[in-house]
Amino acid sequence: MEPKYIAYHFTVEPKEVGVEILLAELGEKAFESFIETEEGLSAFVQESLWSEDILEDIYILDSEEFKITFTKEEIEQVNWNEEWEKNFDPIDVDGICYVRAPFHETKNAEYEIVIEPKMSFGTGHHETTYMMMKHLLAMDVKDMEVLDMGCGTAILAILALMKGAKHADAIDIDNWCYLNSIENGERNNITNMDVFEGDASILTTEPKYDLVIANINRNILLEDMHAYVKTMKANATILFSGFYTEDIPFIQTEAEKLGLEYISQLERNNWVSLKFIKK
Repeated sequence: MEPKYIAYHFTVEPKEVGVEILLAELGEKAFESFIETEEGLSAFVQESLWSEDILEDIYILDSEEFKITFTKEEIEQVNWNEEWEKNFDPIDVDGICYVRAPFHETKNAEYEIVIEPKMSFGTGHHETTYMMMKHLLAMDVKDMEVLDMGCGTAILAILALMKGAKHADAIDIDNWCYLNSIENGERNNITNMDVFEGDASILTTEPKYDLVIANINRNILLEDMHAYVKTMKANATILFSGFYTEDIPFIQTEAEKLGLEYISQLERNNWVSLKFIKK
């Protein structure tokens, strides 16, 4: 018998930052899946794991910086493929790389990555992923040691390995992302990727990586950038994304303080990805 679910549908203003914080807080609870919507976020929890106080210490709900309202709905069962198919679009990068879910049709592309989404994100997520993939597709990553920090579904680590990288470490603080990255590695027949659950505190302090990929958000990047740089070999490349055009000066100032040299950037709908080299 399929489990029953309780769904919470949140309207969030301002949306982009608010959804990110709300998602992080709800992720500490028993919620099983999330779907970003035009208004904000829908979160799903099995009825057997639900309790009246499930939102009791979700601090953003009481924040004066955000206006958040929600409705609650009981659902007999959830067809996740149907839900994700409505909300999760494939990512097609210049016809060269195609990222799809199992329920999407295959496409003739040089690199095809199949992921089973445990969470479905909207445009913001895809913009940053898209730009990071464009960076990777333009690079020669053959035989590189790669770090994918805040890996999410491990799309970027998987692409680097498909392009000939020697090995990748994929790290995410979220348990679902950790488990999903392992699954996606197996689904794409990747055998040279290790996945870890944690944050920057688990990183090596020895120069190990030729390429670091960090698609997170401005605050985390600024806080942990020094830890990423310590892991980089001389002349290693680091790719940043997960922030807006107006955040560039903050990221660039911190990067240059740490001995990184600006190389290039990509912009897409006010989202940005920056490329630096370790001097």
